Amino acid sequence: MDQKVDQKVYHGTIKVEDFARSLISRFNRGNLMVQQIGRGKQIAVQIASRSSASSGGQTAISVSLQQVEDGVIVKVGKQAWLGVAASLGFTALTALRNPISLLNRLDDLAQDIEYLQLTDEVWNVIDSSARVLGAGHELSERLRRLVCAYCDTANPVGESNCIACGAPLGSSQPKTCPKCGFANGPTSITCSNCGSRI
Repeated sequence: MDQKVDQKVYHGTIKVEDFARSLISRFNRGNLMVQQIGRGKQIAVQIASRSSASSGGQTAISVSLQQVEDGVIVKVGKQAWLGVAASLGFTALTALRNPISLLNRLDDLAQDIEYLQLTDEVWNVIDSSARVLGAGHELSERLRRLVCAYCDTANPVGESNCIACGAPLGSSQPKTCPKCGFANGPTSITCSNCGSRI
């Protein structure tokens, strides 16, 4: 079973505003509302059910976007599921007492299921926006440098020996996780962020 990833790193010329615009345009409609907090290098986007939603429980999710050198770190916060859980529980209890009453709760049930899928949908929007803008989980050529263990000189990828002191470079280059983009040590087998095999 896949482990839930709460943080991903996207490398490239992408900006936090690019992700914020994508999230706002996708989720600010229907029973959901979106607000952006902050500008510049750090933005939070909050997605919540409208207080006037006609059915289902209350839910909210927070997406933190932080600009870093050569990319953006995206963190998806925990959702407030108490309202959804209560609404689903009420639907189940009502259906046990009177199965015909389930017909009256179909709208609520559909709304609750939609909210339970919200995290996956947020990641889908983020992933597709990154692809369209040419960002991904691999380090860019600019950051992918082999640092000499002897003289700390940054060397271009593909060099077998240090351009400054001539020492062998070996495999000192960090590896990025193909699932979340987190930079791990050169000998890592699993990602220290999401636990996926590298």
